[in-house]
Amino acid sequence: MTRRELLIRLMGLAASGALPVSALGAALAGSETQASGQPFSQDGLRQTAQRLAQEPYVVPSDARPPWLAAIDYDDYQALNNFRIDHSLWAGGELPFQARFFHLGLYFHHPVSLYEVVNGLARPIDFSPEMFKYGPRVKDKIPEQVGNLGFAGFRVNARSDWDRDMFSFLGASYFRAVGASKQYGLSARGLAIDTGMERPEEFPAFRAFWLERPTADTTALTIYALLDSPSVTGAYRFVVTPGEMTVMEIETHLFPRRAIERLGIAPMTSMFQNGENDRRQADDFRPEIHDSDGLAMWTGAGEWIWRPLLNPHYVRVNSFVDDHPRGFGLLQRDREFAHYQDDVSFYHKRPSLWVEPLGNWGKGMVQLVELPTADETLDNIVAYWNPAQPVQPGQALNFSYRLYWGAQPPTRPTVAEVVATRFGAGGVPGQKKTVPMRKFVIDFQGGRLDQLPKDAKVEAVVAASRGEIRDVVARPIKESPQWRCHFDLIATGSTPVDLRCYLRDAEGALSETWLYQWSPPPSS
Repeated sequence: MTRRELLIRLMGLAASGALPVSALGAALAGSETQASGQPFSQDGLRQTAQRLAQEPYVVPSDARPPWLAAIDYDDYQALNNFRIDHSLWAGGELPFQARFFHLGLYFHHPVSLYEVVNGLARPIDFSPEMFKYGPRVKDKIPEQVGNLGFAGFRVNARSDWDRDMFSFLGASYFRAVGASKQYGLSARGLAIDTGMERPEEFPAFRAFWLERPTADTTALTIYALLDSPSVTGAYRFVVTPGEMTVMEIETHLFPRRAIERLGIAPMTSMFQNGENDRRQADDFRPEIHDSDGLAMWTGAGEWIWRPLLNPHYVRVNSFVDDHPRGFGLLQRDREFAHYQDDVSFYHKRPSLWVEPLGNWGKGMVQLVELPTADETLDNIVAYWNPAQPVQPGQALNFSYRLYWGAQPPTRPTVAEVVATRFGAGGVPGQKKTVPMRKFVIDFQGGRLDQLPKDAKVEAVVAASRGEIRDVVARPIKESPQWRCHFDLIATGSTPVDLRCYLRDAEGALSETWLYQWSPPPSS
């Protein structure tokens, strides 16, 4: 299955994907059986993942009974109405509750779910009593349903029992919200061969262990087993709610075979059109996107902003680094007027920031952009790709934090890019002797805000090919922002990589703006 085919299948659902069925059963929790549960530990899970990597991958089969396989999209919506009084840890005495997604439609394979109490794991079993089935599906459900299992789960916190804090549903996809309680982009446990000419591989979480919280717990701990044809993995998530939802993640990966492109801490988002890319702009809304840029804080301390694009073709950009300090897909533009969408609330979509823990060494942040004409299809992927080749028999360990919220936890001390635009180049009224494009970048923040309007500010601009003309850096009247604009003359169809930042006599005033402009196919 290609990535695009998977995304089409996931269209319109609260979160993504179908999970492969686990045949490991009770062995996942431990070999020693007790009446009160089976022993479970993080070390035991890691050993299980390592042992599983030495065995051939088992392709899951469709676990849906015929009546469930026959339902359509509307039936599934009527089917998947969970009764909150059946939540795990219902009653309100504990700070979290877990609720479950019904198998069916695109979700063909149940995940194994366990509750862990005092080091013992008990299975969480499906019951039809957990769901309030709507009238359109009641007559389609047999009297004896059996233990179907679940497609995934979501978690609510005491601060808001009505709206999700995070959810796991589909392959290794998961999502979380910040203070706005608005879902947006997704994260994944792992990405393999994203953006390559061959089909992408989608590892999947096969089982989860939810550690029962105490009354005064401030964070929820979840463990997961990942499996795919190329790799297995043991994961630990410690999730803390607040203004930002923070996930501290520990991963132990065991490759079954060599992996050419391994994506650590991957995130998936959508960019259809924005102020810098109006190609797909036949809509009353000026902008449509979950994220508008990739931000990076390099190991050398440089801040980089790369606006996102909806390209004509699949594009992969690599940003080489050593020991990255952080990166993420952000929604910087948070003005409702820029979107005019009071249904999808794109101005409330969370940003997602990755903070590596420990030294990740050499590698690259890779950005994959796919063309899309539909806002329901994710077309942006970003992740860390280690430089070291991945071979079978290795044990790879990565730890990091994910921050879901309006802003990342760490921001540049220099000015940030707040807008990117481009259009016809040259001076209005003057005849153009060569084709050119004008690029306009607005900056705000840092020392730039304190400079007088007549300060000497220089824009440093470079292009991978072509000619840069008429570079200007100036304050915007009646605004705290500064603007850089320049013209680019470049013929042919090869993409042009652009770089720009502001500086004065004391040094850099802004983060570095990177952009890849592709001439239209007809040029």
